[in-house]
Amino acid sequence: MSAVSMNVVRHGAASRTAQAVAALRAVHQLLDEPLVLPDPVALPMLGLAAEAALRADPFVLNDPLSRALRAALVARGRVAEDELAQAVADGVRQYVVLGAGLDTFAYRNPYRDAGLRVFEVDHPGTQADKRQRLAEAGIELPPSLSFAALDFERDDLRAALQRAGFRAEQPACIAWLGVTMYLTADAVLATLRALAGLAAGSRLCFDHVVPAAMLNPIERVVTEVLAHKAAEQGEPWLSSFDPPALRERLLEMGFAAAESVTPDELNRRYFARRRDGLRAGEGARIVCARA
Repeated sequence: MSAVSMNVVRHGAASRTAQAVAALRAVHQLLDEPLVLPDPVALPMLGLAAEAALRADPFVLNDPLSRALRAALVARGRVAEDELAQAVADGVRQYVVLGAGLDTFAYRNPYRDAGLRVFEVDHPGTQADKRQRLAEAGIELPPSLSFAALDFERDDLRAALQRAGFRAEQPACIAWLGVTMYLTADAVLATLRALAGLAAGSRLCFDHVVPAAMLNPIERVVTEVLAHKAAEQGEPWLSSFDPPALRERLLEMGFAAAESVTPDELNRRYFARRRDGLRAGEGARIVCARA
């Protein structure tokens, strides 16, 4: 697999958008009922001061824009973990989190006893920041976790995974969430081509932004605001994809199947009859593909 930048990071720390996502995931644990993505590690991952502040006033992140973004990120996380559950049932024992950032799955892995190994792929500076957060929270690194340190601008993904103990001849489940919009379309497609060569039985979940022309006026405004906020943090959105066209590209690359999960389907699965009114919007899509 060629080296492709797969996460927006600052050397030595998680990106600001990664920290914002972690905060929204934590607020989900405090405000939303029922939980779409239960995550007992979400709050400790923030650090002691940030966790205390959020517990004291979680409503600081409950404005309409934050609620919309929160629904989107817990939905994508749940889709990926539902896909992983099916993969484990089918015998898959490798889970790769590309651009892991502050992802928490490895520290609450329910399939540890079944032998699932988790590989977190990210820049070594980001991983050092995460290790420090975990140490401060008293969270031990599980034996089932391997860090695949990678400078995405220079290093080869396959080689980094193999150094971490990944078995390329065995199937894997891959999660690539909250990343593609920060990459050029060419970079996204190059990575997808590489992932199409995974062992048979492998699964991939990733998300992407849809073109503004496909959105209704309200969703277009919401998406523009989110993109503007990301750009202000120095992390501009660089790509979007038409879902049917992207599905055709995935099949041409060699994936055996690819499905774009629509917002209507997400709302049926996870947000039906909720008193808190959380709903998935139209601005992004989640894709599940199989090798």
